Amino acid sequence: MRGGHAASGPAPDPNAQRRNRKSDAAGWRTLPAEGRAGDPPEWPLTEATDREWDIWLDLWQKPQALMWEELGQVLEVALFARTLAEAEKPDARVDVKKMVRGYLDSMGLSVAGMLRNRWRITPVAEQDAADVVDMTARRPSARDRIKVVPSGEGS
Repeated sequence: MRGGHAASGPAPDPNAQRRNRKSDAAGWRTLPAEGRAGDPPEWPLTEATDREWDIWLDLWQKPQALMWEELGQVLEVALFARTLAEAEKPDARVDVKKMVRGYLDSMGLSVAGMLRNRWRITPVAEQDAADVVDMTARRPSARDRIKVVPSGEGS
């Protein structure tokens, strides 16, 4: 690793054109959009609050939950649920909110976290494709937005 910390540099790109890098050896995991089915694991911490329990149930339905289960991250998910419930409070400390951001990335719940973990969600089914915004359309560049004003106008 060169300088910085473990998450330094750009996140991996699953659509990169060059595919012979050593860093690509691990490959990408595609997670089902419908998420994880079934009941969540047993809560591993001291008694959960109602809010912690709601977060816990929601988290274990996400596509990423399949990987957390495979990797044995039950405790990390519980700690995230507890920390998120704490961060939601109006008087939450800044360091608690920063911890939530770290959890989002490490657990693959943010875009950056998904890329760093080399996880992607299966594409939306064809029947839902009409509701999806075309993300491949090119955004107008600054040059495209410049309006040429003939001389004599606007003075």
